[in-house]
Amino acid sequence: MRDISDYELSHHVREALISATLGDTIEYDQLIGIMHHNVRLDPEEVAMLVTVLRALSGAVSYIDILHHRSLLSSICGMRLWNYGPDVMDALVELVVTLAGSNGKYVDLCLDMLVSNFIPPYNFLEILKQPRGLAKKDQVLMRVHSALKGIADVVPLAPSRLEQIVRERVPRVYDNEAQTVVYVENMLMLESGDMGEFVGNSMIFELMNRLIDLDVEIVWEEVLHDDPNSKGVFVMELEDLARPVDETEMDMDEPQKEYSGRKVLWGNVVAQKLDTLMDLTFDHLQSCFKSGRLLEVFEALLQSFQSTVLYAEKSKFAQFVMFFACSLDPEDCGTQFVSRLLEIFGSTVYSQDRRTSAVFYLASYLSRAKFLSTSYVTIILQSLVDWCYKYGKNQSGQINQTHHRVYYAGCQAVMYVLCFRMRSILATPELKTQLLNMPLEQIFKHALNPLEVCLPSIVEEFLCQAKPAHLFTVSNDVFGSAISRAFGGFCRLDVFFPFDPYLLKKSDRFIRPNFIYWSMVRTTYDDEDEDEDEDEDEDEDEDEDGDGDGDEDEDEKFGNKKDRKMQMPSRIRPSTSPESL
Repeated sequence: MRDISDYELSHHVREALISATLGDTIEYDQLIGIMHHNVRLDPEEVAMLVTVLRALSGAVSYIDILHHRSLLSSICGMRLWNYGPDVMDALVELVVTLAGSNGKYVDLCLDMLVSNFIPPYNFLEILKQPRGLAKKDQVLMRVHSALKGIADVVPLAPSRLEQIVRERVPRVYDNEAQTVVYVENMLMLESGDMGEFVGNSMIFELMNRLIDLDVEIVWEEVLHDDPNSKGVFVMELEDLARPVDETEMDMDEPQKEYSGRKVLWGNVVAQKLDTLMDLTFDHLQSCFKSGRLLEVFEALLQSFQSTVLYAEKSKFAQFVMFFACSLDPEDCGTQFVSRLLEIFGSTVYSQDRRTSAVFYLASYLSRAKFLSTSYVTIILQSLVDWCYKYGKNQSGQINQTHHRVYYAGCQAVMYVLCFRMRSILATPELKTQLLNMPLEQIFKHALNPLEVCLPSIVEEFLCQAKPAHLFTVSNDVFGSAISRAFGGFCRLDVFFPFDPYLLKKSDRFIRPNFIYWSMVRTTYDDEDEDEDEDEDEDEDEDEDGDGDGDEDEDEKFGNKKDRKMQMPSRIRPSTSPESL
C-alpha cells in the first residue's frame, strides 16, 4: 500500500462519511475498523489512528446522527487509558469539536469523557505503581481540559455534566479503586475551572455517596441497652476499628480496649468509606490552605441540613462537618452551631429534625477539642435559656411525645456538662455563669426531665453536679420506671453523632481534634482522691455509727473509679433520632 498524505486521508474520510449516507458503507466500515484498534498498536497504526481522528475533527459537519451511529458509538467507546499521548490528544480534540458542532452531540461527548473517570479493570493493579499514577495524571488532565473546552463553547454543558456525573457515580458495592478515582475526579471538578458551575453539586453528590456507604455498614455489636446495665455510659471503644499495633501505642496513655476491633475491620464497605473519607478530609484541608474552605463549607452545610441530618444509621459521614469545623472554628464552626441552634429552636421544623439538631449540637460541643470553654459555655447558656423558657410556659405532667424537643434539650445540657463541667468550673467567670444558670428550676420542673432522659446520662450528670454544688436532688430519681421505658432498654438508638470515630485510615484527621472520655477530668476526681486518703478514717467512723449516710450516697452516686471506666457510651449507630 502506497503512502498517502494527511490531506488525502482527510479527503478519504469525508468521502467515506458522504458515501455512507447514500448507502455505500464499504469505506465507512473500513474507517470504523481503524477506530477499533487499541491493543499493541505499532507506530504505523498509531500514526494512522491519529490521522483519522484529526481528519474526523475537520469533518464533523459531515457526521450525521442517523447515518453514522456506529461511528459515534466507536468514538464514545474509546478509552483514553488505552492509548498514548498522541492518540489521546487527537481523540480529545475530536470530542471537543464534535460537541461544539451540534447540540445533539453534547451529551454523548460529555458522557464519553466522564466514562474516563473510571480506569479499566486491567489498569487497577498498574495504578499502584509509579507508571500507573503517571498514566492516570495524563488521562485526567486531558479529560478535564476537554470538559472545560466544551463548557467554553456550549453554555448549557455544565448543567448536563452535573446530571451525567450523578448517573455514573459508582454504587456501594462497585470496585473500590475505581470508585476512589471517580471521586477524585469529582473533587477535581469542584476545585478546578468548572467549580464555579458544578462545585456545589459535586459536594452534594459526594456527601450522598458517603451516606450511602455509611448506612450499608453492618455493626454486629449493636445491642439494646441491658436494663440492668448503666445504659449509654457503659464503655467507650475508642479504637474499635484499629488493629493492634504496639509501635503505635503511646505508653504514656492508658491502655485502651480493643476487644471489638473485629466488628468493622475487614468490612469491605467500611474500608471503602474509610478511603473516601480520607480523600474528602484531604480535599477540605487543601481548600483551607487555598482559602476556599468557607466557599465549600456553604455547600457542605446545605448538604448536611438536607441529607445528613435526615440520614438514619449514619455513623461516620457527619465527621466531614466535624473536620471542616476543626479547620476553621471561628467561621465554619460558628455557622454550624448557629444552624443547629436555629433548627432546634424553630417550630418550622419537625420534632425529629429538632431533636436530631440538638443531639448534633451536644455531641459537637462535647467532643470538639478545638472549641474554647468560654464558647461552649455561651452555647450551653443558650440551651439552658431555651429549656427554662419552655418550662415556664408548661404546667402539665410528663409527656414524652408532646415535650420531646424539650427533653432532648435537657438531655443535651446534661450531656455537655458531663464532658465540660470541670473545665467550666476551673474559670471563675465561667463558674459564676454556670452557677447562675437556672438548672435547678429546669431539672426540678413538673415535666421532670430527670425521670425521662436517658438514665445513664442523668446519673453521670448528677454525680458531677453533687461536688460542684449545682443543685440538690432527691434519692428517687434512679431506677424510675418511666426513665427505663423511655430512655433505657426499650430504646432503638442512642444518638450521639460524634461518638468516637472508628475508621482506621482517615482517623488521622479526627483524632488530634477529638475529646475522648479518657481525657476528661470530672468534678468528682479530686473528691475521690480525698476519699482514698481518708478511707481508714471513714471506716472508723462507720464502726462508731457516725457514717450511716455514706452507704446510701455510694449507692446513689456510685464508685468513681468504676464510673470512670464506664463513661461514656457503648458505641452504636443511630437508627433514627426518634427518641432521646
